[in-house]
Amino acid sequence: MKEMKRIIIIISFLGLLLPVSAQQPDTLISSANDAYANEFYDNAIDRYQQVLEMGYESPELYFNLGNAYFKSEDYPSAILYYEKAKKLDPRDDDIRHNLEVANARIIDKIEPVPELFLKTWWRSFVNMFSSNTWSTIAVIGFILVFITLAFYMLSRMIRIRKVAFFSGLGFLAITIVAFTVAWHTYSKANKDHEAIVFTPTITVKSSPSPNSVDLFVIHEGAKVELLDQVGNWYEIRIASGSVGWLPLESVKKI
Repeated sequence: MKEMKRIIIIISFLGLLLPVSAQQPDTLISSANDAYANEFYDNAIDRYQQVLEMGYESPELYFNLGNAYFKSEDYPSAILYYEKAKKLDPRDDDIRHNLEVANARIIDKIEPVPELFLKTWWRSFVNMFSSNTWSTIAVIGFILVFITLAFYMLSRMIRIRKVAFFSGLGFLAITIVAFTVAWHTYSKANKDHEAIVFTPTITVKSSPSPNSVDLFVIHEGAKVELLDQVGNWYEIRIASGSVGWLPLESVKKI
């Protein structure tokens, strides 16, 4: 009997703890927002980072953290978290605007290589919706394919069968496109293929060795594409198309 009471007490205690732990991220975010509003940016950064350490992430969380770093004049960190926010929600105008402002505060102004029209069009098309929305479109399209298939199989009227057949083909095409875009968006959001330089000034090398030939110099805040890794070195490419090698510790992944 006493053992049963002890178990009940323990279960009740754990039940009280669960709402507290569930509310903790929201409490920290609210506290961080208050700290930011009162211009205690270091406190806001610390609390936002605590939420990230709990495994939570969202465009809004990264955006707010980027704003706090920007106000602290830590522009490389601001760019890093604006890029993380943009990765999750590439359509958000506020994220893109603040990222542009932060990039204007760093030394390097790298002109990107002009891209093909088709690549620009594809990116605009992909960014029309989030990966979740594209996934929803794919599921709805898949359901409509089966509905039109049922009409085609069960109907005895030629006209209805024709309409069902061509409608089914259209819904199938939409499903395939939506699924492809959703998978592309999801894969891109979960792939660490870009990074921000966090060393004030660093020389890009021709090979993964400190004794290799110096190619060019970049500065903190610059965005690089990660092409390969050899030991403690990343092969990187900047927006202008130049390629070289940097130590791992000089960059942070987006």
